[in-house]
Amino acid sequence: MCKMEKSLYHRKLWEIKVRLLGDSKVEKLRNSFASRSPTSLWMIRAVSVLLLWSCFVHLMALGDMWGPRLFNGWPSCFNQRGLSTAAEMKSLPAKIAFPPKNMWGPRLFNGWPSCFNQRGLSTAAEMKSLPAKIAFPPKRVYQNNGYLMVSCNGGLNQMRAAICDMVTVARYMNVTLIVPELDKTSFWNDPSEFKDIFDVDHFISSLRDEVRILKELPPRVKKRVELGMYHEMPPISWSNMSYYQNQILPLVKKHKVLHLNKTDSRLANNGLPVEVQKLRCRVNFNGLKFTPQIEELGRRVVNILREKGPFLVLHLRYEMDMLAFSGCSHGCNPEEEEELTRMRYAYPWWKEKVINSEEKRKEGLCPLTPEETALTLTALGIDRNVQIYIAAGEIYGGERRMKALTDAFPNVVRKETILESSDLDFCRNHSSQMAALDYLVAVESDIFVPTNDGNMARVVEGHRRFLGFKKTIQLNRKFLVKLIDEYTEGLLTWDVFSSMVKAFHSTRMGSPKRRLVIPNKPKEEDYFYSNPQECLQLLDEPLRVI
Repeated sequence: MCKMEKSLYHRKLWEIKVRLLGDSKVEKLRNSFASRSPTSLWMIRAVSVLLLWSCFVHLMALGDMWGPRLFNGWPSCFNQRGLSTAAEMKSLPAKIAFPPKNMWGPRLFNGWPSCFNQRGLSTAAEMKSLPAKIAFPPKRVYQNNGYLMVSCNGGLNQMRAAICDMVTVARYMNVTLIVPELDKTSFWNDPSEFKDIFDVDHFISSLRDEVRILKELPPRVKKRVELGMYHEMPPISWSNMSYYQNQILPLVKKHKVLHLNKTDSRLANNGLPVEVQKLRCRVNFNGLKFTPQIEELGRRVVNILREKGPFLVLHLRYEMDMLAFSGCSHGCNPEEEEELTRMRYAYPWWKEKVINSEEKRKEGLCPLTPEETALTLTALGIDRNVQIYIAAGEIYGGERRMKALTDAFPNVVRKETILESSDLDFCRNHSSQMAALDYLVAVESDIFVPTNDGNMARVVEGHRRFLGFKKTIQLNRKFLVKLIDEYTEGLLTWDVFSSMVKAFHSTRMGSPKRRLVIPNKPKEEDYFYSNPQECLQLLDEPLRVI
C-alpha cells in the first residue's frame, strides 16, 4: 500500500515538472541523467572529498602557525606556562609587563616544566615530539610610542650584547625597534648586514610577544627620516631604566623617530629589575640565532673535532688590532713595535696613544703571548695531546710566535686547517661571520680558555654558564705574568710554578658565583653578560664572591 502511494506521488511530481518545463526540456533532462555513468558520479564524489580534506589540512596548518596555543594538547616551547597570562600581566607594573620569572632562565626552578634540559637544549626525544614548524609566541599588542633606530659599534660580541640591551630598552619604552645596523667602519671593516650573521626572521618572530621589530621603517616614516625629521644621539653609558624612561622616551615621543648611534655598554650591569635582566638573557640565548649557513658550518666543525675526542678552545687574542690598541708589545721585535705604534695613531678614536707596554703587562692589562699561554696551559696540567682549536684571527708574528705553543701542544688546529677552503668562501673577508663560527665552537667545547678579557671571552663565558656551568678557565694575567717572569729568571722550579698556577685557578673554572658589584665603577665590576646570574639555576654549592 505504501509502495503504491509512493509511486503515485512520484508520477504526479513528474507530471508537474513536464507542465512547467515543456516536452523538449524534459527530454534533455532525461538524456542528461541517462548519460551520467556510475563511474562519473563516483569520480565527482571522490574529488569533492579530496577538496574538503585539503581545505581541512590547510586550516589546521594555519591554526598551528597563527594560533600556537589553539590546541593545548600539542607540545610547545611556548605552552600555557611558558607565556604570560592576562592575569599575570595585570599583576605586574603597568609600564612593563614581562613573562613569568622562570621563562628565560631554563634552570631556575626545577618544579616548572621547560623546553630546555640542563644544558639548555631540547633533547632528541622532545624534538621528535614537536611539530615541524616552530610555534612562535603571539604578538604583543601595545600603543607604539615611536620608532627606535640603533647603530651598533665594535666587534661581533660587543654588538651582540648591545642588541640585547637595545631590544630590552625598546620593550621598556613601548616603541618599535628597527633591526639594528651593524658596524661597518671599525678596524675590521666588515660590510656584513644583520641578516648576513643572524637569522633575522627568527629574531623578529621569537621576540614578538615582547616588542615589535621591523626590518625597516614604514614608507611614511622613512620619508620623514630622509628629510632629516628625526633625533640622533648616543645614550649615556651604564644607564639604568629610569634614564631611558625619563630622558630618552620623551625624545622618542617628541620626534617620533630616535636614532641611537652608540650602543656599547649603554645599560647597567646591576640595579635593574629581574624581569629586565631576564629579557636580556632571552634575547641573547633565544632571540639571537646565527644564520642557518653559519650554524651548519659550526656543527660540522664541532663534529669533526668530537670524532677525535675532547677539545679545548683557546681564544688567543694575540692579533694585530688588539696589540696596537692596548699598546702591548712584549716579545715583539723593534720593527713590529713600530708597526703597532703606527696603527694606533692611524685610528683617531683610539684615545690612548703613548703607552708603556711593560707597565701594562705587569698590571695584567695585556693579552697573554703565545709563549706565556703555552707555559700556563702546561702548568695547569692540560693534556699535551688534546686538540686545541684557536678561536681568533691571524696571530701577530705568525708561525714564529706560535712555535712555543705548537711545540708544547702538537694538535693545534684552526677552522682553516680542518675545513675545505671552499667551505669558508661565503664568510671570507667578513670577520664578524668568522667570529660567529668561532663563537659556536667555543660554546660547545669541553674547555674554554680566553687569554684576554675582551667581549668574546666574557659573552662566551656567560653563555657556557647558561648551558650548565661548562668549564671556562678564567686566567688571572697579573698573577700569571709575575709568576712566569720568576720562573723564566730561575727563581721558581717548575713544580713550584705549576702547583701555584693550579692552586690559584682552582676556583676560577666557571663555577657558580655572584657578580662582583662595585658602586659607581661599572668598568671594574663583573660584566652582566659574563655571569647573568638572574637567568641561571645555581648548583647546590653556596655562592661565592671572588
